[in-house]
Amino acid sequence: MKGVGTTLIKRNVKMFFKDKGTFFTALITPMILLVLYATFLNNVYRNSFLQVFEAIVPGVKVDDNLLNGLVGGLLLSSLLSVSTVTVSFCANLCMVQDKVTGARSDFDVSPVKPRSIALGYYISTAINGLIIGFSALALGLVYLAITGWYLSFLDVLALFGDVMIMVAFGTALSSLVCYPLKSQGQLSAVGTVVSAGYGFICGAYMPISSFSSGIRNVMSFFPGTYGTSLLRNHALQGAFEEVTAQGFPEIVAEELKNMSDANFYFFDGKVQVWQMLLVLLGATALLIGGYLLLYALKARKKK
Repeated sequence: MKGVGTTLIKRNVKMFFKDKGTFFTALITPMILLVLYATFLNNVYRNSFLQVFEAIVPGVKVDDNLLNGLVGGLLLSSLLSVSTVTVSFCANLCMVQDKVTGARSDFDVSPVKPRSIALGYYISTAINGLIIGFSALALGLVYLAITGWYLSFLDVLALFGDVMIMVAFGTALSSLVCYPLKSQGQLSAVGTVVSAGYGFICGAYMPISSFSSGIRNVMSFFPGTYGTSLLRNHALQGAFEEVTAQGFPEIVAEELKNMSDANFYFFDGKVQVWQMLLVLLGATALLIGGYLLLYALKARKKK
């Protein structure tokens, strides 16, 4: 990846930032999602948490700061789960745009290896996605600081790590999906479908625990759901600890974890945090492998 590969990465990143419209759209998407979540889902999440408290400790009075911390953590994890993947499709515009302008044809007939071209697109998209993803995380942390902050320094570091993993996964997914696309219209259509449907598939809009057991079992096969649960664990860990610190029974915190998908289950087996990481990393590796294989097969076909 030295030399030509590095040049391709720099060139693709510059093209993304040069297109002010695309960059602004990618940057403003997390902001819009945060406003929508805080506006329309805040009360839904708030009532869901209150129901858990009421079911176990009837008539209990829950501290507003604690409740805001629980709701804010759920909103932040939902925001990051969706935006890290959907923004990757927007950041992957360069791959399709090169086909439209004919630049891709020039790359194909040049001595540059297909693997270098493929990795150039992937790494540049990941860099763009990380910039937007970290911006979204910073915005969410500001929101938590205003509404209810219970995160430790390690929780914040873990969230940054989660964003990196989710961007790597989202970039691999978007690279594989966008590979056969040949026009900006096709990319826009795919991006619209992903933006509209991914939040439901990964359990970001509504926790998977709220669905029937059959739907939960099906959704447990999607890697994105493990990313959402991973983010839930780190965004809500401090708030869960505060629940027991305020004298509530341990079962309350456990039921809150179940309701918010911090406790994730594959059928009847509870999935540990390290297993969520393995699923995400494994899925990312498989997607990248499939993406590189497409380039290799195309190069072999031309020869």
